[in-house]
Amino acid sequence: MLSYETAGDPMSGTKWTRTTTAKLAELLQDSLGISLCKNTVGKLLGELGFSLKVNKKSIPIKSVPERDLQFQIIEKRRKEFAAKGAPSISVDTKKRELVGPFKNPGTIWTREAIPVYDHDFPSSAEGVAIPYGVYDVQRNLGYIFVGTSKDTSEFAVNSIGTWWGRHGCKQYRGHKELLILADAGGSNNPRHRSWNVQIQEELCDRYGISVIVCHYPTGASKFNPIERRVFSEITKNWAGRPLDSYETILNYLDRTATSTGLKVRSYLDENVYETGVKISDEEMEALNISKHEVLGRWNYTIKPR
Repeated sequence: MLSYETAGDPMSGTKWTRTTTAKLAELLQDSLGISLCKNTVGKLLGELGFSLKVNKKSIPIKSVPERDLQFQIIEKRRKEFAAKGAPSISVDTKKRELVGPFKNPGTIWTREAIPVYDHDFPSSAEGVAIPYGVYDVQRNLGYIFVGTSKDTSEFAVNSIGTWWGRHGCKQYRGHKELLILADAGGSNNPRHRSWNVQIQEELCDRYGISVIVCHYPTGASKFNPIERRVFSEITKNWAGRPLDSYETILNYLDRTATSTGLKVRSYLDENVYETGVKISDEEMEALNISKHEVLGRWNYTIKPR
């Protein structure tokens, strides 16, 4: 009955079927005259090695030949900066959130379910929250800048610059180099001219520091430290709780902490950032940027002018 509806894992022996237990109960009744409820069918499927499964993201879209080499470069840089106590940060943008009484995945202990909108229409939202994270790898501190406009390179670098001006330059007094670990897409995209120009102007020129940037290969963002050490903890902290206001979001961010010492501070960035900003060839030529000899498209240094 299940021969054409069954798939399985050749390694673990786990099987699954696309037919529901209710449908199987109907088939048993119609085909064999066996009367069973759907719950009993579910128990029998378990005894036969079947289980409920969700889709598993495990098929890489692109295979990057230099993937392993880039990981080695990043690991070497991280060890160098850790050995001399120099600042190294992991940066990225967390998922954009609608601000308002919208459903937030997860469960919480409560006597009554919290009522939320039955549809996630952006027009019903107070606004949007775009959390850009700066994770201080050496000190296990996370800084989240909640934007209300657009996720642009200007927003990203402004967040990093604000962290350096308020915290980094004091915590790492005397150090003139900053290591940034970032994804290879989004507002951190190394191909975006504005990303490079903003780092030059807002970090290097403004604060007199050299910035070494190392990007994770395409499709490898889950290895970026901020993803598993900060963003995952934030998601767990506010799971199941509607993000009904900016104040609520900032409160949950500030209360994110772990037993291993992670602490998070948050800031609201209400600046308006424009997309589609054009950078001329002359502006690019004026940058004090040098590509590294190995995989220069992912590894480069920008120095003060």
